[in-house]
Amino acid sequence: MSTFLLVRDGREFLVHPGEELHTDLGVVEVPEDPKPGQTVETHLGESFTVRALRGPDLFDHLERTGAPMVPKDIGIVVGHTGVASGDRVLDAGTGTGVLAAYLGRLGADVLTFEAREEFAEVARENMALADVADTVEVRTGDITEELEDLGAFDLVTLDTPDAPEVVEQVDAHLVPGGYVSVYSPFVENARASHEAAREAGLSDVETLETIQRRMDFDERGSRPTTKGVGHTGYLTFGRKT
Repeated sequence: MSTFLLVRDGREFLVHPGEELHTDLGVVEVPEDPKPGQTVETHLGESFTVRALRGPDLFDHLERTGAPMVPKDIGIVVGHTGVASGDRVLDAGTGTGVLAAYLGRLGADVLTFEAREEFAEVARENMALADVADTVEVRTGDITEELEDLGAFDLVTLDTPDAPEVVEQVDAHLVPGGYVSVYSPFVENARASHEAAREAGLSDVETLETIQRRMDFDERGSRPTTKGVGHTGYLTFGRKT
């Protein structure tokens, strides 16, 4: 493992093999070849447990350059499109890179575009942290300017204001049966993407609002939490016939 977590009582520390971790419970000499579940101790005899990074850990620990797509939305994209190992994915609006990292860890080959070089550089570092630098390529640029030369993909994922413009052209860049997925924080962009997908002749076009609520359990009974409705955004899908 190139990076992993040391955990104790709900606290998590992201570490690299061989480094020295300073905590309020003492100093840990991080092992060079740790195994998940292994226990390590600080110089004060306080113990931490080794845990391998998984997708939700990436969401919590990657360096952020904006609000990343949350795991529940990524799960809908994966479940709806069936993206799998060996698929070619074109992604635009990299940002923190959480979606690209998830897809890379599924075994997909991902080409992702980020308009801002400083954000792209952070995303590259995040891909190395997620152990997908070999399968996720982060490019700086505008996808609309390079789309013509990129070939066809099994999945195109978009999280950009100009997503409708890309959707208008996406049919030529999907393999038969391939999907486009647009994440939109605002319903206006979702509607424009939905209409663009229909005009482009894609099938199975639909837009979903993503809502998830926790359950509260106490001595009075059980019900969904009243702390917010769990709305994050809108996902629009279309498929090439």
